Amino acid sequence: MSLRAVYLAVVASVMLAAGQASAAAIDLSKPYGNKSGCINKNGQQVYAEDMLLLTDKEFITVASACTFTETQAQADGSLVVKAQCQAEGEEGESPGQFTIKRSNKNARLVIADEDGMVMGEVSPCR
Repeated sequence: MSLRAVYLAVVASVMLAAGQASAAAIDLSKPYGNKSGCINKNGQQVYAEDMLLLTDKEFITVASACTFTETQAQADGSLVVKAQCQAEGEEGESPGQFTIKRSNKNARLVIADEDGMVMGEVSPCR
């Protein structure tokens, strides 16, 4: 193998590793939320119209609770989550799908519905 071939192999492996690092999976092992969501991370403590709470098992808003049934990591580092959702005032469950991705502006996660409408941004709860 020529020196040039070795150099190209090293460059290719470094670029591959960098690409994998930039697309690092989103870790939901600890809860994320907005201010009122994080206050409610251990159960309903306060009522707030803007509540958002995201865990590794569910996404909760003031009007709905969605339990995850499937989570798929995407090449860009985002997660596509399929869920069964219960809406306040309605009986039964309905299927839902969300995309969770890192914000380009800060350390928050952005949650969008299956149509791409942003539902909100959440930060790690303390």
